[in-house]
Amino acid sequence: MLFNSFVFLLAFPTIFAAYYLCPIKWRSWLLLLISYAVYMNWVPVYALILLWVTLTTYTGARYISLNSPKNKLKMTVAGILTLLPLLFFKYYNFINNIVYDILTTLHLRIEINTMHWAVPIGISFFSFQAYGYLADVYYRRTDCERNFRDYALFISFFPQIASGPISKAKLLPQIKSLKTFDADKATQGLKLLLWGLFLKVVLADRLGLYVDSIYDNYTYQTGFSLFVASLCYSLQIYGDFAGYSLMAIGVAKVLGFDLINNFNRPYFATSITDFWHRWHISLSIWLRDYVYIPLGGSRCSKLRTYWNIFATFLVSGIWHGANWTFIIWGIIHGVAQIAEKALRLQKYEGGGNRRLRIIITFFIVNFAWIFFRMPSITDACKVIGKIFTDFGTTLFLSNNSNMIYMLVAVCILFFKDMRDEFFPRRFLFFENRNIAIRWSSYLFLMFLILLTGVLDSGQFIYVNF
Repeated sequence: MLFNSFVFLLAFPTIFAAYYLCPIKWRSWLLLLISYAVYMNWVPVYALILLWVTLTTYTGARYISLNSPKNKLKMTVAGILTLLPLLFFKYYNFINNIVYDILTTLHLRIEINTMHWAVPIGISFFSFQAYGYLADVYYRRTDCERNFRDYALFISFFPQIASGPISKAKLLPQIKSLKTFDADKATQGLKLLLWGLFLKVVLADRLGLYVDSIYDNYTYQTGFSLFVASLCYSLQIYGDFAGYSLMAIGVAKVLGFDLINNFNRPYFATSITDFWHRWHISLSIWLRDYVYIPLGGSRCSKLRTYWNIFATFLVSGIWHGANWTFIIWGIIHGVAQIAEKALRLQKYEGGGNRRLRIIITFFIVNFAWIFFRMPSITDACKVIGKIFTDFGTTLFLSNNSNMIYMLVAVCILFFKDMRDEFFPRRFLFFENRNIAIRWSSYLFLMFLILLTGVLDSGQFIYVNF
């Protein structure tokens, strides 16, 4: 059940009413039931994978908490069992193709069957969340959760299971606490839900119509059209993923839960390092805590630190998808961060070069997104090649209404993020004390969503990961 579907818009008020009308002692059971029902709305049988990951990490953490000399072995076994479904469903065909190519190069003709099963929704997200909890118990950062119901809800909580944010064990105390209705928190949640829906159906989906028409026929487009499409895709994936995250945070907040903020105006970053402090923040924290720091972090030699950064972003690329394009995308970000660290440019020290740094960072991120979007490295290189060699000024334009809706949505996003970044206390709309201005803002955004939104329940990009 997607947040931008009419099914959700009809179902959520029922969920909200049932949750707060239900006796407090049964609310966790109700949320657990709803979470599994929502997950089974996609492919019911894959709920068994979710249950496997939940049981594996719950049991593994219980054994690890016994603090025996064999804890490292227990952690290794439990970690492998936790990530095994992810490796099988997401990377089997990728590894299979690599092995097949190697054998073909060696003139060995061995046919290996490929797998045609769909990847379970959200498997990357809930697998990483479960593994993070397991590691936190192993490193004594958190206590082992003994209530299976609460732990199962922690892994399957329906607002975040499809595309995050990736929560840490700090969510568990919220699950265990008694929830009473908080009107202020619910109001904040509905604002986030409204803004996230705008980002998805008006900004991202409108831009997606344009981007698809360009990239799907890139051989017939000019370099200028491809460059504009690359800019549009950067905004599309931001609107799509940030929109989902805001809706997830908003839905959770209406129910009384606080999830981690996943985005903080990433395209105003002054370096690639800063970008990853603003983009998919929950994944950045996960990579830092469970990949970068265990490898040694920055408390080692420079060369080892550079390798740790490279390996961390190699993992990030692999996590995003079983394709060489994602690996190259991760390597680009890793190499850029290594260069920044070597040149001491990872932190903005103030001065008049902030705008220039923002522009340079944005274009590095923008060109990396081309590898992320295209189906193969060859296609990505051809697109980039045309951008730099085909200097025709002809720009492909889709139908007039779509172009106007795109421009309006982009302007609204730019104005809001610019205000939040540089003038956080000025030009207030949602937060304005004047009730007329507040409600005018809500109604205007609702009007845009209904009038210009692509209301086809289109799937979020990151659900595929």
